[in-house]
Amino acid sequence: MELAYIPSPSRGVLYLGPIPLRGYAFCIIIGVFVAVWLGNKRWVARGGRAGTVADIAVWAVPFGLIGGRLYHVITDYELYFSEGRDWVDAFKIWEGGLGIWGAIALGALGAWIGCRRRGIPMPAYADAVAPGIAFAQAIGRWGNWFNQELYGKPTDLPWALKITSSADGRVPGTYHPTFLYESLWCIGVALLVIWADRRFKLGHGRAFALYVAAYCTGRGWIEYMRIDDAHHILGVRLNVWTAILVFLLAVTYIVVSAKKRPGREAVVEPAAVDDDASGGESENTANAEGADAADAADSADSEDSEDDAEDDAKDGAGSAKKT
Repeated sequence: MELAYIPSPSRGVLYLGPIPLRGYAFCIIIGVFVAVWLGNKRWVARGGRAGTVADIAVWAVPFGLIGGRLYHVITDYELYFSEGRDWVDAFKIWEGGLGIWGAIALGALGAWIGCRRRGIPMPAYADAVAPGIAFAQAIGRWGNWFNQELYGKPTDLPWALKITSSADGRVPGTYHPTFLYESLWCIGVALLVIWADRRFKLGHGRAFALYVAAYCTGRGWIEYMRIDDAHHILGVRLNVWTAILVFLLAVTYIVVSAKKRPGREAVVEPAAVDDDASGGESENTANAEGADAADAADSADSEDSEDDAEDDAKDGAGSAKKT
């Protein structure tokens, strides 16, 4: 008996005239804005320029979307290239299907290009945007709710997700809301990174590596609960193996980086330091010019006072003669 459950939306897209408004796309867009906003605040707090995070995101976000889609299409190629399927659907990103592993990998390439163009150390930038990326994932996962996809095993728990669609082999019923589990986990990861960064002054990419390691930990057990079709290696889902491998790489990076480059970067954006220096020089110059002007005014006043004294002395002598 179903006493309580999370309802699924009756539709994942609304139409504003001929224009489709898709819930999945809105979740991705909102997530990107949150990531850029929080990343900018953290970057400025580290001594960088306001707007730099957004400028580099212009490179990172498109690369990330392409990478996420490529990973999904490659690992689930049968959805697009098997018999009876239309390969054109591989380009319909708005219908869902982004692999976070590909998004992070190719997104990092785009961020590296943006950082190189501005002379910014990539690890420092990654540390600044790490919590924002986790929050963006938390928001983006709700796109799966709109599409009624990527749910877990059947359950009658009060927070079960009720699936009503029967398209693409779905079986209506109540299932574990793995999208919600991952969304909550990502929020926890973001808060963990923010706390650890403040507590231990993480630098040189270690905050980003902590985000990766913590996310992989949760993704492993959440992935194990999912029942959608996936490739398996030794009886284990491919994404679980990926999470294990990436987790080990992230932990290794934290350990090695802490030994080779302890502490945090003193300067994250050289141009911002130059701006501060120029501003200081301008202020000093202005102060010096003001002081010179004041000295000149004092000199002029002194000369006027001396002239007045001479005139007064002459007038006094003339008066004395007349007397």
